[in-house]
Amino acid sequence: MGQLIITEFTTLDGVVDSPGGGPHPHAGWTFQQVEFDEAAYEIKDREQQEAAAMLMGRVSYEEFAPVWPSMEDFAEYNAMPKYVVSSTLENPAWHNTSVLRSLEEVARLKETVDGTILVHGSATLAKGLAAADLVDRYHLLIFPVLLGAGRRLFDDTTDTLRKLDLVEHEAYGNGVVKAVYDVAR
Repeated sequence: MGQLIITEFTTLDGVVDSPGGGPHPHAGWTFQQVEFDEAAYEIKDREQQEAAAMLMGRVSYEEFAPVWPSMEDFAEYNAMPKYVVSSTLENPAWHNTSVLRSLEEVARLKETVDGTILVHGSATLAKGLAAADLVDRYHLLIFPVLLGAGRRLFDDTTDTLRKLDLVEHEAYGNGVVKAVYDVAR
């Protein structure tokens, strides 16, 4: 059975909106507001090495698909199976990509994948996965930035209580904090 991991760049106030670019007025906050420290991104390399599959929502797919295939840093992601949860996407062009139409299909995917299923970004999908109790772990890189507004990973859209167990953490010289939590079962 696959382990589903949500991996996010988030601000201290919980905003996950447009960390690298996009429509948010402060888009790109991860690299524009915080000094780069390669050590803080170690978990990203590890995720890519350990992942058996990648899962994303349509919006993230549309952001990643035109860029990631040409990036050597993402060779493992480009080769692995990718799944997009969408009711509208047809015929994805990114190599080795399939479309799932529901969270029930994601649950079936978890039953068949041997290894880690990594969810990058995809805040709306991540919330749905959490509400359906499909998330096993969170990898959070918390940036020392307050945006005040924007899409959040955790907000008032669900009233489901979840206990999390901290299994790994580290603080970096640029103020970024890595926090890895398992969902307690």
